Amino acid sequence: MTSSILPTYARAPLTFVKGEGSWLIEQDGRRFLDFGAGIAVNALGHAHPALVSALNEQAQNLWHVSNLYEIPQQQELADKLVDLTFADKVFFTNSGTESCELAIKMARKYWYDKGAEDRFEIIAFTGSFHGRSSAGIAAAGSEKLTKGFGPLLPGFVHLNWADHDAVEAAITSKTAAIIVEPLQGEGGIRLLPDECLKELRRLCYEHGILLILDEVQCGMGRTGKLFAHEWAGIEPDIMMVAKGIGGGFPLGAVLATENAASGMIAGTHGSTYGGNPLACAVGCAVIDHVADDAFLEGVRLKSGLLRQPLESLVAAHPDIFEEVRGSGLMLGLKCKISNSDVLKACYEAHLITVPAADNVIRLLPPLNLSNQEITEAVARLDQAAKACETFV
Repeated sequence: MTSSILPTYARAPLTFVKGEGSWLIEQDGRRFLDFGAGIAVNALGHAHPALVSALNEQAQNLWHVSNLYEIPQQQELADKLVDLTFADKVFFTNSGTESCELAIKMARKYWYDKGAEDRFEIIAFTGSFHGRSSAGIAAAGSEKLTKGFGPLLPGFVHLNWADHDAVEAAITSKTAAIIVEPLQGEGGIRLLPDECLKELRRLCYEHGILLILDEVQCGMGRTGKLFAHEWAGIEPDIMMVAKGIGGGFPLGAVLATENAASGMIAGTHGSTYGGNPLACAVGCAVIDHVADDAFLEGVRLKSGLLRQPLESLVAAHPDIFEEVRGSGLMLGLKCKISNSDVLKACYEAHLITVPAADNVIRLLPPLNLSNQEITEAVARLDQAAKACETFV
């Protein structure tokens, strides 16, 4: 029988019916250790009591009214984000893709309002992923994302990742902004070195252009700081956020300085569901946990506890793995055999991982996983690697 669902995903033959912390339960009763977290979405694991409570409490009162009215939960979450970050202004979306759309509009409108209508080009990088909307695929530029979809949104300049000489050479009087992920997820867990991020910030200051950071996957505590760019000691002009901010509930945001956001006045952008009371109530609960200094210190400690045995795993299985990549609890294993084979072996070991480009499998566990679960995950990865060695 043909499924009524549009076949845009190559789905694994797994049907999960319940989640408990770092664990997923398949309909046949099998328990899987979840090191995918919905692709870095379930920052506090499945069915976290504080998030369940926030959602239930808000659901008893008000779900949706639209942005034609004041929404106290939205204001509360925006204030929390402004207090914790570089930003002066926040707009709430439902996803990272929506956040990308606004970030690009915001950068271009900024220059339009300054009388520089020709200043609309945005520099982006190979291996990037900014969503699957028209703007997102145009920004990424890869054939895998763009093939077959006709004329693309113009105005993007694509450069090799981390090639600073190319960036400086590409900046012209038409350059409006640079968009970059501090740590690429879909691109294969590729960490942009701090010195590179600092150099991009310097170039933006020098040429008066805007720096857009896509922290949809690497933000919200994933690297051990609330946002990944904090490691480099720099600040963007515009930042895209989603995934972990909702802890599993659809929620995204664009954060910006007052200057960068100056062109976005009434009528320039909107969202029917963005910033609804349900999503923002959950988002406030997520922020209250993840932004806590002790919680972030815990992420950093757990990263060390996971990374060290992963390095040993690579050394123990040199025919299967090449290296460990990433930062915090956004790690990747570069594979020597097909990552799809490793992914299947992980499923057999009842471990959820996520594939990425450059033949990498991603390890994106809940940020509050236990030390015991770290040990168990490494044991299951070892089991998967041994299974793969039988057919190498």
